[in-house]
This record gives sequence, C-alpha cells and structure tokens, in this order.
Amino acid sequence: MLQDKDRIFKNLYGLHSWQLPAARARGAWDGTKDMIARGHDAVIEEVKASGLRGRGGAGFPTGLKWSFMPKDDPRPSYLAVNADESEPGTCKDREIMRHDPHLLIEGAMIASFAMRAHVAYIYIRGEFIAEREILEAAIAEAYEAKLVGKNNVNGWDFDIYVHHGAGAYICGEETALLESLEGKKGQPRLKPPFPANCGLYGAPTTVNNVETIASVPDIMRRGATWFAALGKPNNTGTKLYCISGHVNEPCTVEEEMGISLRELIEKYAGGVRGGWDNLLAIIPGGSSVPCLTAEESSDVTMDFDALKALGSGLGTAGIIVMDKSTDIIRAIARLSYFYKHESCGQCTPCREGTGWMWRVLERMAEGNAQKREIDMLFEVTKQVEGHTICALGDAAAWPIQGLIKNFRHVIEERIDARATEPLSPSVPEAAE
Repeated sequence: MLQDKDRIFKNLYGLHSWQLPAARARGAWDGTKDMIARGHDAVIEEVKASGLRGRGGAGFPTGLKWSFMPKDDPRPSYLAVNADESEPGTCKDREIMRHDPHLLIEGAMIASFAMRAHVAYIYIRGEFIAEREILEAAIAEAYEAKLVGKNNVNGWDFDIYVHHGAGAYICGEETALLESLEGKKGQPRLKPPFPANCGLYGAPTTVNNVETIASVPDIMRRGATWFAALGKPNNTGTKLYCISGHVNEPCTVEEEMGISLRELIEKYAGGVRGGWDNLLAIIPGGSSVPCLTAEESSDVTMDFDALKALGSGLGTAGIIVMDKSTDIIRAIARLSYFYKHESCGQCTPCREGTGWMWRVLERMAEGNAQKREIDMLFEVTKQVEGHTICALGDAAAWPIQGLIKNFRHVIEERIDARATEPLSPSVPEAAE
C-alpha cells in the first residue's frame, strides 16, 4: 500500500489551492534549475532508470521514447502533451489539470529540455472547460514568476501553449493529435515516419500523456531509485486508478503499480455494490480493453504484464465494475456504438467493421441472432484488429472479443430464450 510520503499527486482531490504558492508549498518548482543544469542526457537517463512507462495506455518506456529524438537537427523540436482524455471510464488527467496543474507545467519544461525542445503544446479535450481555464491561469502564473518563457530563472527558454480540441476521441491517437494541432482534420497518419523524426510541422516531436509528464518532476527531485522501488519490476512507480460503475464510492486514487484489483475496489471504492459475490465482470483499463470475469478479477494485480497475461490490458487504468444486474451484451454493444461513432472513417476495416459489429451486437442483445453468428462476429473482430492505421480498430474489437471469450454462454442463452418465446397472436383484420 502506498504511503503518503510517496504520493506524487498531493492535491488529487482539490482540497487545497491549485495556485502557484500552494503548489510550491507541496514541492513543485523546487530545484528545477538544478535538474536542467544536469544536462539533456542526464535527465533522459534518470527517467530511463526510473522505469517510468507511458500512462496513456500503451505503456511504452518514457525515457526510451525521449531518446529517439534527434540530438543535432537544424529543425526545432516539440513536445505535445496529450490531454484529450476521452476513453470511457477514465478520469485522471482532468484531476491533475484542475487540481495540480503546476506539476504538469514543470514536467513539460523538464521533458522539453531533455529533448532539446523550446516549445510545448498541451492538446486538451474540448469539453474540459474548467480544466482549461485553470491550466491557462497556472501557465500565466508560471510566466509571471519567470519560471517559463524567454530568459526564465531555470535557464532554458521555454514556451508552453494550450490548444483545445473539439471533443474527438480519435485525437487521443498521437498522429491524429498532431494533425489537429496543425489545423487539419483529426485523422491518424501512416507510420513511418514516426513523430520523433517527422511530427508537428514536419519537425521532431514527442507526444506524452498528462500523467506521464506530471510524474517527471518528482522522479528528478527524489531520484530514479525511489520511483523504481515502488510497484513491481518492469511496472514501477505510482499510478492513478479511476474506479467507476457498480461500486459504493466511485473514485480516482493514486496507488502503487501492481496493487491487487480486489484490494483497490474494496479499500478505496467501498466494495462492489451488493458485495464481491455480486460481481459479474470488470473492465480493468478503460473501455477499449477486454473485460475480466469475477473469478479473474479476484486475484489479478493492476499492472501491464499481469493484465496482458490474462488477455486484457492496463490501458488507462479506468476500472469499470459491473455487478450481476448488468446486461453484459447490452453494455458491450453500447461501447461498440461509441467506437462506431468515434471512428474517423479513414480505414475501411474500421469504418465498415465498427458499424457492422455494433448492429450484430444489438441483435444479439435482443436474442435475435443465430449461434453461428457468434463465431462470425469473432472472426470479423480479428479482421478489424491489426488492420488499421491506428489502434481504434483494435479498441473496437477487443471488448467484443472479451465478451465472446468470457460470456459466450450468455449470448447463447439469450438466443435460446428468444427462440422458445411464443409467437404473439396475430391481430384479426377489422371487419369491413
């Protein structure tokens, strides 16, 4: 269990002010100049040694990602912070932006310095109005205090801008985010070239999640060894977990990587509604990962490797709890509609497949399907998965694969029940 002294996000619940004096009292902007004085490569090596992995879903080692940026390039370098938090079940980045924005601003400066970038853009979800206003006010405070900007006290010229999107889930994909930042339609780019070589405005760019960047100042202040000692090997440090659905007290909580899923729910979220025995399924990492059964959920730990071994994923750690009152087919059909709606339509498997999968699931929820269609649906998910420019096709396919793998019997029972229903008596024609 995480001790208070090891917490990174000390104002997660907004009990104190987000403003600069309060943020400094919590430790923000302490020793930033010294971190920068250590040099570009030293910062990257420290982040590598900490074992920090991306907190936006993919879990790619952060320091390694930074090291891909070219060192001697005539083009400018950029950092783009992904604050387009649109994954259903996920509500962590918004808490950082509205309660501890200075951690993000300081982290953006350190990360930009490590990658030799003088400019960072924070791409924030269009619906986050209050979060954007607080973030912009915090940036204004940082400029006024000469913490950022030209000739700032930290010794690295650095400008930071907030750009708000229009609520498109697809702009959470890094290259679609860059397209949108450039004023174009938010559609993913083909890779290669990768953003580190040809990103924003054709220049070297790294895209990182809000939580990833906001964790960096504490890693630099307290040392890679401190961060690496928390959590599990290859899954180090702390993580923000969002718990929603059929729990008594939905919440977002900071805990060590590798904490047990059951402990998270029972200790912080007041347990499953009606008790653990009333649990049907849990989506452990935001809506795009396959669900787990109640049995699997009892023992699994919340980290990238343990969940991958079960055929699911940590993703954004948006935990969605479903008790036995849930119509699991309808729940997954609802998610399927979300991905159909959010597909940018660029790739045929995703554009056509998401709509087809949703329509089949809607019929299955009614029981108005045939059992052979279950295998056909699974086969189509496999044809969508891995055959699109970005991972939205995978995100649409995986929840359905989880449903078929773990709850096939529910679909079959629904089809059988519908088949045995008595036909409604025909209405006699009205006498002429």
